[in-house]
Amino acid sequence: MAVSSSVGSAKALACFRTSPLAPRRTVCSRLPSIKMCASPAASAELKKTVWVWTENRQVMTAAVERGWSTFLFGSKELSEDWSSTARIHPLFIDGLEILDEGNQKVAAISVISSPSELQLIQPENMELQNTVIDFQGDWQVIPAENIVAAFQGCTGTVLAVSKNSTEAQVFLEALEQGLDGVVLKVEDMDDIIKLKDYFDRRNEAKSQLQLTKATVSKVEVVGMGDRVCVDLCSIMRPGEGLLVCVGSYARGMFLVHSECLETSYIASRPFRVNAGPVHAYVTVPGDKTSYLSELRSGREVIVVDQNGLWRTLIVGRVKIESRPLILVEAKENSGSGTYSIFLQNAETVALITPDRGSGGRTAIPVTSLKVGDEVLVRKQGAARHTGIEIQEFIVEK
Repeated sequence: MAVSSSVGSAKALACFRTSPLAPRRTVCSRLPSIKMCASPAASAELKKTVWVWTENRQVMTAAVERGWSTFLFGSKELSEDWSSTARIHPLFIDGLEILDEGNQKVAAISVISSPSELQLIQPENMELQNTVIDFQGDWQVIPAENIVAAFQGCTGTVLAVSKNSTEAQVFLEALEQGLDGVVLKVEDMDDIIKLKDYFDRRNEAKSQLQLTKATVSKVEVVGMGDRVCVDLCSIMRPGEGLLVCVGSYARGMFLVHSECLETSYIASRPFRVNAGPVHAYVTVPGDKTSYLSELRSGREVIVVDQNGLWRTLIVGRVKIESRPLILVEAKENSGSGTYSIFLQNAETVALITPDRGSGGRTAIPVTSLKVGDEVLVRKQGAARHTGIEIQEFIVEK
């Protein structure tokens, strides 16, 4: 990354002043870690630190509106100008160091452009608790993973300079846990919006969906149809399925189990859900639905377990084939709603049950399903427009 002494840019980004011959083994006094200054709405993101490095006022405004108010400056003039119109927490880049308004050191900067420089970034070598790393060249993922591994369990905060929201996501997901945060160095407000959307999706996945018990009232073989198998890029566990709870009507979605269970006749495929016909709805992030026929490689779907805990997974492949179908209808136990779903008539296709029961059962194959069995559904608004729930009069039959 090119570095200049202009406003909003660092005077120089250089490697830590650490000697491989005489590394510091202990650090007795460290400055406190400065976390992202966030609004109450962004409190769920406090585990990840976000600083913004920009000269663009629109970027600043977008960041503040989304709860990020820590900004990096190359001079105090721009900081004073922005502070007159927004409540921000300014930090100042001075060579190798990042200072606060009282000229106290709060972070050190290090450029990584070779394996030998990466090896110097170790917890025992850190002079300050906050470390900002600027990865040079094409290698980012493996160096970031090495740092996550080296700093696991350490109280230090390691951030990476990110030139766009995609880079930021790479750093935040390295070795699953990710770095402690990012310094988003951008001049386009779209990167602020995309990064906030990414955090919103992560935070949503920590929430719990309310599932409802329903009793099967009808099971009927109906003939052939085009059904969709959704292969994901992750392994699902027993009791998990797509919400992609797949429902013929958007108002009631069934929880369809993955093919993770072992059988005598076919190997398990824990990455797959035989979800239903092409017209069925599947739940996707952002409280939206999509038709199964619209799914493509790279899209995201919601995977839910028996308790309503859910996570976002990536679609790796979608297969559409003609197969015999079965119609299942179920009535809500605690209300008057009746819901239906078409599924392939096969032993590997199953609906998730409310609890494991004495036999430890998590799902019932549709070939064994009978009237009176209990399954899980999710109630929601009936009307949808381009996958978004709306309030309007609608009749579905």
